[in-house]
Amino acid sequence: MTDLERRYLRLLLAYPADYRRTRGAEIVGTYLDLAGPGRRWPSPADAADLLRGGLRQRLRAAGAAGLIPGVRLAAVLAFLTATALAAVWSVLELDPPMAEWGVPSAGPFVSLGIGVWAAWLLAAAVHVLVPGPWTRRAVTLALLLTVAVVPVAALAGLPRPPLFVLLPQVGLGLVALGLPERPPMPVRAAPLLAVAAAGLAGVNLLASYDFYISYYGRTASQILPGAAVVLLVVVVLLGTGLALRADHRGGWALLVLLTPVGLLSVHPLAGAVDGNLRGAPTPGWAALAATAVVVGLAGPALLPLAIALRKRVRAPGPVGIGARCPTCGRTAERVP
Repeated sequence: MTDLERRYLRLLLAYPADYRRTRGAEIVGTYLDLAGPGRRWPSPADAADLLRGGLRQRLRAAGAAGLIPGVRLAAVLAFLTATALAAVWSVLELDPPMAEWGVPSAGPFVSLGIGVWAAWLLAAAVHVLVPGPWTRRAVTLALLLTVAVVPVAALAGLPRPPLFVLLPQVGLGLVALGLPERPPMPVRAAPLLAVAAAGLAGVNLLASYDFYISYYGRTASQILPGAAVVLLVVVVLLGTGLALRADHRGGWALLVLLTPVGLLSVHPLAGAVDGNLRGAPTPGWAALAATAVVVGLAGPALLPLAIALRKRVRAPGPVGIGARCPTCGRTAERVP
């Protein structure tokens, strides 16, 4: 056995054991035939392909074959939400506080967040022109800038968006990395339409108030929960419609989006934890941090739990009279 074959066999561990026994030799043989002469290691593309295939087979074996389509649906909705919010924040960045209020600004902008939101708007444009790998690169760049703005602002001594604004953007961006490779044109153009609509809403918001509006007032703490409600309602309606056609990807998309929805709602959730309901003071930093940690841990934990429950429900038991065969679906008339 060559080193290359041994390494392909190690990657094959991503597949379920039964699948490896029946198809493993065929899969490895195909990759060995396609490998160039003298190659000792699997190419990154081959490794990624094997890992994706193994994950797909494990999900299918667990009765969760709809998870990957659900992730793609969740990614589309998350990307729409992230780019729409970026458009609103970009407009509000153009209204820096007056010097006499004692609130610092970053030149003509409210904060260094303008660079972050510009990156997200660029990702929306890239999604229209060259979807797939280039869109994921643009989303990755926007994610890195969203995280980097915190230490950069601290080093430069300039203001930045609050963490309760940046955290949901990170959560939405991580989900958006699962965008489909070749979406239809309406899906590709949807983020730009969302950006245009959200930008107009931001302009109207500025024009309707005579006092300073930005992250530091109530604006962000009102916009983010509203976005959470809209996102939740949309995914529930889509999931219900798809479930009527025996398509379960909407349910998986809801599970994937629970964490971003929770992060968008951190402010009111922390207010409830802190005892600050409507009209009460802003929740404290400790309550905000604790709520964000709980949401960040609870959301991802629900997904493997749902897969495990799905696998347990799907697991066949002994076939007796009146039992339904898990393979053919027929009802047994006698005990074999």
